[in-house]
Amino acid sequence: MKTNRINITSEQVSAICTAAAQVLQDNRFADHTIERQLKAHPHWSIEEQGFVAEQVYAMVRYYRMLCAVAGKTPASTLDWEDLLGAWLMLKNHPLGAQFKFLTRNEINNAYHTIYKVRAVRESIPDWLDELGFQELGEQWEPTLKALNEAPSLVLRVNRLKTDLSTLQQQLQQADISGKAIAEDALVIERRGKLYHTAAFRNGWFEVQDYSSQQVAPFLEVEPGMRVIDACAGNGGKALHLASLMQNKGRIVALDTDEKKLEQLRVRARRAGVSIIETRLIESTKTIKRLAQSADRLLLDVPCSGLGVLRRNPDTRWRLSPEHLHDLNVLQKQILSAYAKMCRADGKMVYATCSILPSENQLQIDAYINGVGSNYNVEASKHIFPQEAGFDGFYMARLVEH
Repeated sequence: MKTNRINITSEQVSAICTAAAQVLQDNRFADHTIERQLKAHPHWSIEEQGFVAEQVYAMVRYYRMLCAVAGKTPASTLDWEDLLGAWLMLKNHPLGAQFKFLTRNEINNAYHTIYKVRAVRESIPDWLDELGFQELGEQWEPTLKALNEAPSLVLRVNRLKTDLSTLQQQLQQADISGKAIAEDALVIERRGKLYHTAAFRNGWFEVQDYSSQQVAPFLEVEPGMRVIDACAGNGGKALHLASLMQNKGRIVALDTDEKKLEQLRVRARRAGVSIIETRLIESTKTIKRLAQSADRLLLDVPCSGLGVLRRNPDTRWRLSPEHLHDLNVLQKQILSAYAKMCRADGKMVYATCSILPSENQLQIDAYINGVGSNYNVEASKHIFPQEAGFDGFYMARLVEH
């Protein structure tokens, strides 16, 4: 990853180190923590804001490696500054006076010493490195390396309101440029204040990685269908489904979190979507009432999130073997219980933003071979970050036989 050539200030150093400490020691979420720091310094330029965010993410992403290189686990503000200085030296970034106690040779020599240990070099817990290799074999190392790269910012064009060319022209007026990589996908190359643009206020786009954008079309929806998005969250895929359905039909968006459903309702209003009905899953009765009612069923199940590690680098420090086991159990339960909402002649898609077979094809294999299952896999897709350049995803489309 390349850092911007900004001359770092003491104020920025303080903000970066404070945010990194809050994420790694106080267990706060990285994106929310960074957002608070940027709001606290409104005088920073777009470039300075991007630089600060980039360094916080880098320190979270490479925390274990930086501790090894700097020879310490930070216990003070000065220790955090040493970790930041070590990172900037490794990236050959110009340093300020506050880093005068570090020498570039010492840092580079320390890095070469730890380089051969993959879990330290790529900065993940030992248990996760062992699990990744166990499940993916030789594919694990290139996958892990790709997951440590900085993510692209991708927009999905809302075709209910505009098209890609018109969106590009509108964003250009705000000095934001992007490259089209598909009919509905735009990779932002020159960033600006996206959420301050008229295009955002008018619901012309949603921020959605290109891999995530491939899930809704995989469900093969058509206008007029009745669709259930059973793990809708704040609604990125439900909104995409509504666009593909030309805002005709009905989408029932389910989730166990009312706050996320409220976010979905706000986003739907902005996007001009009127066919989404949100329902809170309060008990198993919510699911039973919808039995055999969906032409299409999307199960975008809770997962480890390892496929989106590049944009949520703190996930590696939150996960544990116990949590992953609980997720596997939950995925199995959702497949078994929620599949009953799909009509006999309908189609169901199981999807995760994980790259682990234990959350993906092994779950599907166990389900279709299980007692009482009458489903077959019609198609499946594995998206690995090193191959696609975007997030890791898995999706399987199932039909009754």
